[in-house]
Amino acid sequence: MTQGVRGVVAVDGPAGTGKSTVTRRLATALGARYLDTGAMYRAATLAVLRAGVDPDDAGKVLAVVEATRMLVGTDPLGPTIELADPDPADLERTEDVAAEIRGPEVTLAVSPVSAVPAVRELIVAQQQQIIADVVAAGGRIVAEGRDIGTTVAPAADLKIYLTASAEARAQRRVDQDVRAGRTASVEAVMADVRRRDTYDSTRKTSPLRKAEDAIEVDTTELDIDGVVARLVELAEQAGLSAVPERTGP
Repeated sequence: MTQGVRGVVAVDGPAGTGKSTVTRRLATALGARYLDTGAMYRAATLAVLRAGVDPDDAGKVLAVVEATRMLVGTDPLGPTIELADPDPADLERTEDVAAEIRGPEVTLAVSPVSAVPAVRELIVAQQQQIIADVVAAGGRIVAEGRDIGTTVAPAADLKIYLTASAEARAQRRVDQDVRAGRTASVEAVMADVRRRDTYDSTRKTSPLRKAEDAIEVDTTELDIDGVVARLVELAEQAGLSAVPERTGP
């Protein structure tokens, strides 16, 4: 859907590599929109949990996701994810779920929900439409997730695959939880990181893997500024030059 158009950057990698933080900053540096595809799967998972559906019941999960309306904001300085009221008579009522989708309940359930092939097909189509709309309007977009370079935007101008050691990723997730007011132990988060790695890399539809033409960036020994600098450098090498920094939405 984006083939032949300049302005799409795909950033993939496993949980805890710092994708969300650095890709938002990369998008800001490039004057681009930002798409957090993982947030879409988390929002769908939240809808499943609220419906009282077992995340392992693929048929019921799909039914819930098909009935779910989500609104995705793509400003890198303030990305949003909202669930809209499914009642056709109240299309304007929405709920900001950005904080709730990062909770432990959603984190535990998101892998089985996102592994349902029909769910992935549905949400991938939504992601591709968001990217196409931005590009059609003459804009740029940085999309991050686990299957962007291989499935969502295989013709992206630049594909980056972020990696880091499991230990570093677990510690980053703990630090993230602490900043958000959530409690977590390194051991518990490490177990969850490994569990999600297994789920994401072995699912039948759109498994986590590095695209053949993606550039791998190991972030284990890099701080956020170092990773961002490297990504901006790669973008400029791909012909996507940075723009003056924005100071507001």
